Amino acid sequence: MNGQNIGYIRVSSAEQNTERQLDGLDMNRIFTDKVSGKSVDRPALQEMLRFVREGDHLYVHSMDRLARNLIDLRQMVQDLTAKGVRITFVKENLVFNGDDAAMSVLLLSVMGAVAEFERAILRERQAEGIRIAKQKGVYKGRKASLTNDQMAEIQEKIAAGIPKAKVAREYKCSRETLYKYLRPQSD
Repeated sequence: MNGQNIGYIRVSSAEQNTERQLDGLDMNRIFTDKVSGKSVDRPALQEMLRFVREGDHLYVHSMDRLARNLIDLRQMVQDLTAKGVRITFVKENLVFNGDDAAMSVLLLSVMGAVAEFERAILRERQAEGIRIAKQKGVYKGRKASLTNDQMAEIQEKIAAGIPKAKVAREYKCSRETLYKYLRPQSD
């Protein structure tokens, strides 16, 4: 059965460029997430998983674009190939179709584990750098999403009965960010 060529692209933030990931490949449809890969609860990923059918060929730039940990990676590959979807990881030059040889399964596990290890090391280094910067008093943290003036306006609007979701959209912030600012601050 001949299916469609489907692409899945993921970058960690909206500012990052997606163009290089499946450049030069002819796709019938591409699903793109611009969110962290720490969870499989990503909108475009979930849409792609519902969309693909038997005979489709899924192209992903690299394993770490599909999943950040080995358990999720193996489960997704297993679920997709069980549906009859063929998966190609372009960077690693690996193809999975459900009839995979022992060597392919080993490479998936080893390379997935290496990607997970690299991510853990990166997070450790980041945490260490933040800790050192805090000790030196140079770590300022992330810039505040809302100014004091904006917060005063927001509190007035909420007191006037305007729904928090509407206010969050107006100020281009998430509802969780809004709730965080509305919570009483404890020092």
